Amino acid sequence: MAFDPPMPDLNKLIAAWDEFERGEQAPGKVLAKMKTAGLAQVLAQLAASGWTPAA
Repeated sequence: MAFDPPMPDLNKLIAAWDEFERGEQAPGKVLAKMKTAGLAQVLAQLAASGWTPAA
């Protein structure tokens, strides 16, 4: 049986980051939440599309 990871969830990514900025979660917990919310897929897709940060 193959495992297909769920689609990335931007709302969960943003919520995890907001918790970190408010000091409610330790960095390790935030990274774990961001990983399960699909951060790697989001970053890979941004890189593949040629996205660059605005100045």
